[in-house]
Amino acid sequence: MKLGNACYYSVQNLLYSSLLSKKLKIKIYSTIILPVVLYGCETWSLTLREERCLRVFENRVLRRVFGPKRDEVTGEWRKLHNEELSDWYSLPNIVGVVKLRRMRWAGHVARMVEGREVHRVLMGKREGKRPMGRLRCRWEDNNKLDLQEVGGTCGEWMELVQDRDRWRALVSTVMNLRVPKMRRIS
Repeated sequence: MKLGNACYYSVQNLLYSSLLSKKLKIKIYSTIILPVVLYGCETWSLTLREERCLRVFENRVLRRVFGPKRDEVTGEWRKLHNEELSDWYSLPNIVGVVKLRRMRWAGHVARMVEGREVHRVLMGKREGKRPMGRLRCRWEDNNKLDLQEVGGTCGEWMELVQDRDRWRALVSTVMNLRVPKMRRIS
């Protein structure tokens, strides 16, 4: 996230500029800032707090791109609400992109030959005793939750991956999911 913020602040003067169109500013965001923020997201195991941070970052950039809105009743300028931002921004939201990439990567890795290192890491079981406390959310758990959201069965996802057409359909369904509204996390 630090590199994403650094990238955002390096092009901030372009996003402030009134000489550039909103379409061009969106292009700057999607080609310069977003790849830096999402580097390696295929392997992320996101918690709700991390998803919220990603959405907050994206909304901050989009507010910079679209600027303030004049209230028709009072005539005062105000910030755009999150719903307005999602309506104006036609591309998928950042959490949806992370889920899409994670699901595509899961399918790719699950279809690999069993001897490959990446496949062994995905399928392998950790040895030894686990640390005390609550279990951490694992990458595979996130994939299973994404499958449950679209109505897939999480128990047989490894068999489901082998049918590429069905898997692609599920991945595109995950992409089209609306991210739930932000809620306060204390």
